[in-house]
Amino acid sequence: MSSLQNSKLSRRTVLRGLGVSLALPWLEATSSVAKAAAVASSPTRMAFIFVPNGVVMNNWVPKTEGYGFELSPTLRPLAPVQDDLMVITGLTHDKGRANGDGAGDHARSASVFLTGSQPRKTDGELIRSGMSVDQVAAKAVGQRTRFSSLELGVDPGRMAGNCDSGYSCAYSSNISWSGESNPVGKEVNPKLVFERLFGGGKPSEVDKSQQQREALQKSVLDFIADDAKRLQSKLGRNDNRKLDEYMTGVREVERRIGTRTAKPADINVDYAIPDGIPGDYQDHIRMMCDLMVLAFQTDSTRIATMMFANAGDNKNYRKIGVAEGHHDLSHHGDNPEKLEKISQINLFHIQQLSYLLTKMKSIREGDRNLLDNSMVVYGSGLSDGNRHNHDNLPILLAGSGGGTIDSGRHVRYDLETPVCNLFMSMLDRVGVDTPFIGDSTGRLPGLSL
Repeated sequence: MSSLQNSKLSRRTVLRGLGVSLALPWLEATSSVAKAAAVASSPTRMAFIFVPNGVVMNNWVPKTEGYGFELSPTLRPLAPVQDDLMVITGLTHDKGRANGDGAGDHARSASVFLTGSQPRKTDGELIRSGMSVDQVAAKAVGQRTRFSSLELGVDPGRMAGNCDSGYSCAYSSNISWSGESNPVGKEVNPKLVFERLFGGGKPSEVDKSQQQREALQKSVLDFIADDAKRLQSKLGRNDNRKLDEYMTGVREVERRIGTRTAKPADINVDYAIPDGIPGDYQDHIRMMCDLMVLAFQTDSTRIATMMFANAGDNKNYRKIGVAEGHHDLSHHGDNPEKLEKISQINLFHIQQLSYLLTKMKSIREGDRNLLDNSMVVYGSGLSDGNRHNHDNLPILLAGSGGGTIDSGRHVRYDLETPVCNLFMSMLDRVGVDTPFIGDSTGRLPGLSL
């Protein structure tokens, strides 16, 4: 274990055991100076969450602007974090439009979501998009953490084949791109994400540790118990309480990963679910949210993406009373019954976002919390799934970016303002200088305090 002298710990301090490496959360002991410096040492994180098929905008957009806005019906689950939220309307992804390429809006909506670049229409090997904002940040600051970025999802993706009107499945399945022709595949198995976050040492040790844990039904915490006891003897009361809360959270996530692996009976899927994937869609999303929080909390990474579903996804939501496929419903033709069912799906997704943001807000980091020290973008690359339009997109920005964003507002921008202008402003806040992202034309005004 890293040095514990004088009860002053580095953020790089880890607890180790056979094939296990457990990074620490923010502790008072990680700062050797005043509390103000401790707050300043908390890094700013970035997360991007994609949902498919657009939303019912009439139930999404708040009726009032500015501070104290009334949450719309779809956004009401976000009431516990409303003061940490910015609802942004008016932004556009022009390169999600056909621009001469014909049909394929669903595939374009995912590929353009973080790149702002027009994808080449092909279902072959010559795919091309642009570098996504998360990977621009990862390239610049990713070396400061164990993982430069973390790509998560719920639905497995394909890197080949035709998934939408002549567009490769690579476009529909990925929002993260490390280069024009390099989509960054997402991990959908929470068990594998957990092992990646908490495995450490030689590959043979990692394998042996995993085998022993499974055979003896032990936790990763059992393998670092001695190291943890030595650390706890050097910590103050507040840090010991915080460490205990953190380790309890790790054990709970580990327990859930190991027990919920049945194939769902209420969701139609056309792929085999491997061992480690929960049998319930909500459980799956929330487990991935928990892993993202653990990754941020331990400073294992500062950049993450998540796809709640692939572009054009057509799963049903029988558990909330929606038996029809999501994509089929999105072609609603203004049918009131279909619009109501889409709104229920939109509400379900927002409930999962609320779960994530509320959990982030509960984790203290000095005078702030994890959500304060983050920027979380949530949205879709389509506005209305029936019209397939890419203007006035449903976009949320949660967190204050380390105290640099004036949240708790609904802000309306001029139509055709590029979404990428928001990304440029976010990159500024993590110290990344780049001339442009996709079709950006500058920074998004009005975010700062």
